[in-house]
Amino acid sequence: MPRHPRLRGREVINALQQVGFTVERVRDSHHSLSHPDGRATVVPVHSDETIGRVCSNRILRAVELSNEEFLKLL
Repeated sequence: MPRHPRLRGREVINALQQVGFTVERVRDSHHSLSHPDGRATVVPVHSDETIGRVCSNRILRAVELSNEEFLKLL
């Protein structure tokens, strides 16, 4: 299973929007995204920080995407 690259929050949001997620609300630097089928997650968006491996794995698990599917979106 290939690892996904270290990405910024905005890049993760753009990839998730390609598969139908929309930003529902923004509270401070955390963007809440949801999908019409009920999947949801929160993505931290900090200006010059990348999302860590643990956080990105939790996001992918919450949105039910594999690493391979996510890499195709990038």
